[in-house]
Amino acid sequence: MRPLLKRWIADHRGAGAVEFALLAPLFLILVCGILVYGVWFSLAMSVQTLATDSARAALAGLDGTERVSLAQSFIQRQAPNLGLDATLTTSNVTEASGAIRVVVRFDASRHPVMAMRGLIPSPPQTIERTAIVETN
Repeated sequence: MRPLLKRWIADHRGAGAVEFALLAPLFLILVCGILVYGVWFSLAMSVQTLATDSARAALAGLDGTERVSLAQSFIQRQAPNLGLDATLTTSNVTEASGAIRVVVRFDASRHPVMAMRGLIPSPPQTIERTAIVETN
């Protein structure tokens, strides 16, 4: 019986398959994390770009009402160009004390890549970015 046990312990066939079975789930979780967070950071940069560009576009207005209107229409027009769904994008534009404040929120929970967020600790589902431009 001893030679059979020695031979079984010394046999390395299938070791690669066992190692793969142990490491593959960890590797897949790591790849999913990189993908989810990479897409989330890309969306966050798009939201920030939309906020800053809409605040700059609002400077062309002659009064507060026109500036707010310009910023909101810019957001609705440009959101698709930045890879954002305009229906999931909300904004709040205010002008006070010689400054225009634009807050843009994007609901990232419906983004296709965010479906993998159950595998890893997920980033926030709502991305909110603010831009302030002085009018003086």
